[in-house]
Amino acid sequence: MKKYISIILIGLFVFSCSEKKNMTVTGSINGLQKGKLYLQRFNDTLFVNVDSVELNGKSEFLLKANVLSPEIYLLKLAGTDKTVKFFGEKGNIKINTTLNTFNIKAAITGSENQKLLDKFNDNIQKFNDLGLDLFKEKLDAIIAKDQKKVNKVVEKIDNIEKRKLRFILNFTFKNASHEIAPYVTLTELNNVKISVLDTIINSLSTEVKQSKYGKQLIDFVANSKK
Repeated sequence: MKKYISIILIGLFVFSCSEKKNMTVTGSINGLQKGKLYLQRFNDTLFVNVDSVELNGKSEFLLKANVLSPEIYLLKLAGTDKTVKFFGEKGNIKINTTLNTFNIKAAITGSENQKLLDKFNDNIQKFNDLGLDLFKEKLDAIIAKDQKKVNKVVEKIDNIEKRKLRFILNFTFKNASHEIAPYVTLTELNNVKISVLDTIINSLSTEVKQSKYGKQLIDFVANSKK
């Protein structure tokens, strides 16, 4: 009996070691000579390690993972709060950054969803910057006790929020054949009407519906209807 158990355990070990990894993450961290890098993915409620590499005297790294469908991964430097969040998918992802600007100026290539996410974030930042400027303008008007000016600024803020919402909706419909669409919907549109979410789901390609975020979006809508 023990012999059979040993054979099974050895078989499982060999299978796990030989499991084909379909995503490689390569790159360099300028200024980092020694440290440990983790490749992490989100599982249920937290990020878990899927691969790691020790850097000793060199800044280049190579990490691997098996990706079932495109999803968010983290590149994390052990013992610090330095992380780079990116959309992982099959193929070779390249991440180049520096130790000082780890997550701020990371250059990420090789992922179509990441490219779309970068464009999305750039536009969202523009809306957020406009909102901050208007918030300061509103605060100045409140201090000056200029209610007429306050009302005008509030109207501008509402208009910015409406434009931002239209942009997000248009983005999801335009990119319905990419996993970025349900991801953005889950992170940015979870407070819109269920009928709107249903329309987004119906616009998704079959492949995207079967992806991690596609399934999560479908489950979210189904649970919201209960």
